[in-house]
Amino acid sequence: MHVVIVGSGIAGLTAAIRASSRHDVTLVTKGSLTDGATAYAQGGVAVALGADDSAALHQADTHVAAAGSADVRAVEVLCTDGPARVRDLLALGVPFDRTTDRASLDRYGDDLARGREAAHGRWRVVHADGDATGAAIERTLVDALHRRHVTILERTCLVDLVVREGAVVGSDVLDLLGEPRRIDADAVVLASGGAGHLYRETTNPLVATGDGQAAAWRAGAVLADLEFVQFHPTRLAVPDGGLVSEAVRGEGAVLRDVHGRRFMTDVHPDAELAPRDVVARGIAAAVRDQGGEPVLLDATALDPAFLVRRFPGLTRATRAAGFDWTREGVPVAPAAHYAMGGIATDAEGRTSLPGLLAIGEVACTGVHGANRLASNSLLEGLVFAVRAADALGAPRPGRLGLRGDAALDVVTVGDAADARRASRQDRTGGPDHRTDVADVRRAVQSVMTDRVGLLRDATGLASARRDLDHLVVPAPTGVREHEDRGLLDLARLTALAAEARTESRGAHARTDHPDTDPRATRSHGWVSRPAAVPQEVPA
Repeated sequence: MHVVIVGSGIAGLTAAIRASSRHDVTLVTKGSLTDGATAYAQGGVAVALGADDSAALHQADTHVAAAGSADVRAVEVLCTDGPARVRDLLALGVPFDRTTDRASLDRYGDDLARGREAAHGRWRVVHADGDATGAAIERTLVDALHRRHVTILERTCLVDLVVREGAVVGSDVLDLLGEPRRIDADAVVLASGGAGHLYRETTNPLVATGDGQAAAWRAGAVLADLEFVQFHPTRLAVPDGGLVSEAVRGEGAVLRDVHGRRFMTDVHPDAELAPRDVVARGIAAAVRDQGGEPVLLDATALDPAFLVRRFPGLTRATRAAGFDWTREGVPVAPAAHYAMGGIATDAEGRTSLPGLLAIGEVACTGVHGANRLASNSLLEGLVFAVRAADALGAPRPGRLGLRGDAALDVVTVGDAADARRASRQDRTGGPDHRTDVADVRRAVQSVMTDRVGLLRDATGLASARRDLDHLVVPAPTGVREHEDRGLLDLARLTALAAEARTESRGAHARTDHPDTDPRATRSHGWVSRPAAVPQEVPA
């Protein structure tokens, strides 16, 4: 069978390598092979490989971080399959860091160096090149891909999925020259990453514009958990500042306000190693209390030689920004980082549309619940990519069991005509189009950052939806316009999902509903056409 895989991060590359032994594979990626988020991943891969660890302990930590809403089956799959998938990377030659420390060798039973990040009860995060784990994995996978028989289409942008008789049968893309092209396929696997550029400040690369999620929604696939957007606590608070890995705090760095006070000890018993949503909101509160000034990440208590050796990339980045973090704190602030929600899938990556699979950040297996556990993202890409590749060509089960054994609340956006109006697919200047904004992306980012960001309330969400409804993307022709169309679709759906969840849970914080509702763990899904929802999705 011919399989089209969209995206070249850890999920897309792994799926392409795995599937190429049995199928004809075409890999499509919007930039170059290494332009995705994987290459930016610093901390490492969380995996229970040590003698002091277990899949059960890893599962428990994942559920705690997920604020009670992770899918039990998905978490079990992630943590039990994880060790084998990391051993696959070792066999391919990923240069994970090693240690000669006798205490570590005795404790873990191997020589892999390990870090610890927030909400982990064990030192289980394996890393490469200090703080360049993603880049090391990406290089190794790209080398392996080039040794396989795979057609690679770089600088080729996904526009839409082709649906025929209720099944996905291909994809429409813009090729290297900006010309439209249709690629027929027996199956399409979306591995196109997240949508960090819904927000002004993000740790995501430029390609993270939600193309896959938006295209799947327009095709009629169910999306879930869009309200759960993770903000990384520590982005370097300078123009174009990048991510400062949570592993720095795992090694002992602390957060201080402008007065030098370590404020996270007053917020959570685990202080800087609390779940990400807690730390991000703690920083945001401190920034608010000190008039907008960023807080400081203080790593000066660590041995300077160790700091430089363990985090060489961050040492270069902080020096380039004018700081010597071995001697002084560096300014940090939260930024949009990761989408827990996406295209609803089962544990094999199958979606509500036959012929369409999704893996990695574009997907929502439910494994992250309301808040992703640090360094579970690379592992997720590995584990579910292999499972999806192995499921290609297998009979489709009568009941998918999306999001495990919990029923999925499927909210349909009207009929087909209403859906087209909601997503502004009919961009011909009709009566729906009240305000034409030249820079839609800037307007979307402003609305999302200010009213659908780290803290939310009913008033802000309602006004966000009104303002987003007034935006219109002119008939898209180039890549930028297609990206803007997708961002606007996702912004509307995310605001709708955030408005519907009247509680606070994990990354979704409602100041007007600060408590967590124990009855509100189920997901909300949106489809563009009710007819596109197959019978096996529980209504």
